[in-house]
Amino acid sequence: MAGFSQGGGVGLALSNWMINGDPGFDVWAMDVARFGDWATLAYTNAKVRENYSRRFRIRFPNEELPAARPLRMTPVYDRLKARGAVFGVAFGIEHALWFAPVGTAPVEDVTYRRSNAHAPVAAECRAVRSAVGLLEISTFSRYEVTGPGAEAWLNHVLANKPPRVGRMTLSPMLNQRGKLIGDFTVANAGNGRCYVFGSGIAEQYHLRWLEARLPRDGVTLRSLRTELLGFAIAGPKSRELLARVCGSDVSNEAFPFLAFRETTVGMVPAKIGRISFTGELGYEIWVTADYQLALYEALLAAGADLGLTHFGSRTLNSLRLEKSFGNWAREYRPIYSPVEAGLDRFINLDKGEFIGRDAYLRDREAGGARRLITLTIDAVEADAIGDEPVWHDGKVVGWITSGGYGHCVGKSIALGYVSAALTNADSGFEVELLGELRPATLAREALYDPEGTRMRG
Repeated sequence: MAGFSQGGGVGLALSNWMINGDPGFDVWAMDVARFGDWATLAYTNAKVRENYSRRFRIRFPNEELPAARPLRMTPVYDRLKARGAVFGVAFGIEHALWFAPVGTAPVEDVTYRRSNAHAPVAAECRAVRSAVGLLEISTFSRYEVTGPGAEAWLNHVLANKPPRVGRMTLSPMLNQRGKLIGDFTVANAGNGRCYVFGSGIAEQYHLRWLEARLPRDGVTLRSLRTELLGFAIAGPKSRELLARVCGSDVSNEAFPFLAFRETTVGMVPAKIGRISFTGELGYEIWVTADYQLALYEALLAAGADLGLTHFGSRTLNSLRLEKSFGNWAREYRPIYSPVEAGLDRFINLDKGEFIGRDAYLRDREAGGARRLITLTIDAVEADAIGDEPVWHDGKVVGWITSGGYGHCVGKSIALGYVSAALTNADSGFEVELLGELRPATLAREALYDPEGTRMRG
């Protein structure tokens, strides 16, 4: 864990606090389900050789290892590469982390501190907040659930009620202990067909869980990993961009927040959801793989005079931190409950029984041992990345789950868990960064647009 390697004795204190404080200490990261069918014998051989050759080297937090890459690529990979994309890999698939400015090499300096990506990511963030940005989202998982029992089954395995036709909803998935094992967006396309979107890195894990709970008939579950690819467009000019290419009305009245529809974008049949992980007005556009390149070209042509800017996952991370939006495998994991993670507002107790309901009620009654909070850190050259200890009045009281720099609010931001009793503390927080305790301040609401008016307007 990063906090352990950076903090010596401080990290050891956190390790003891986490393990001794929670008998359900998370082993999700060790699950073989983190690999898919792309992890062939040849792939494994290449990665083992790479890891063995580095056995006495510490991997930097922003270091992307090259063995067995690129392997999984989408049709626009070469187009993004030509625009200076610096690639990372998630569940075997190449995705843009950030884009190097014209005339500079698309290479990131590996470091524990802020890298040469800091300024380009800042420019991408400003473009999304002020105009419109384009992000490939093919690293998300996507599933199709069909059949006469589709909605009833989703109602049973998820903690929120499925949306009505033409709408989307956010829904946690719980295990029998009432802990978080999934965080999904569900879209109802009608005629017994729903789409479920989630974290790509957890696809095998979620498929194993869901397939084990399918009824004998009436419901079909399919992963659309290789069939459905997409882009997100986000920013105050994203509606204008979509209106130029969409074959239907995309006004706020006709296409409100969390609406879902199947229509056309240019000449391409598409599925569009009005949803945003950036906190801005935004849309996710999904098409079959054979149309992805045509969709890309249509969006580029229509957005040229709107300031359309490519952005990557580093920018998405910065923007979602400014909104205090949690992420699967960081803020949401099987050691946390919905109460602790602040997701209890997405639990629907009026819909009847669902997996984990009774355990959730017991946890809610008990109040939960900890809470997910947002901190701003008095950082200078390095930001939190995850697993750094959180101190309060000289004691370790929690840990950071993820962090980074909020370029549009000008603050170093971190999300993390602390003892529930400390959510009312006015001062006294510190976060260890590179072995040094840095003062931190509790943010009681999102640092950017806390009312959410920009993505709903």
